[in-house]
Amino acid sequence: MNKFTLKLYITGNTPRAERAIANLRRICEVELGGQYEMLVIDVLERPQLAEDEKILATPTLIKHLPPPLRRIIGDLSDTDKVLIGLELLDTNKKLDH
Repeated sequence: MNKFTLKLYITGNTPRAERAIANLRRICEVELGGQYEMLVIDVLERPQLAEDEKILATPTLIKHLPPPLRRIIGDLSDTDKVLIGLELLDTNKKLDH
């Protein structure tokens, strides 16, 4: 399995940001084991990084590796949507959740 490189862009220490972080950590631990690197970037503290990535809304998750690059916007509470975005769930299979 390739190691996943994930960047989660948030805006401040808000309940929505905390929920997105918790959801992503849970999904990564269950689905990826130790095969991931997760960076959390607060756009209030690092606005240039957000501008470089063209972040228009937060929370936004960007999967850099393995290719292709994918973006998921929201608090990541829809596990199936996140798994599809990370290419861990086949979109042709019926979703059981």
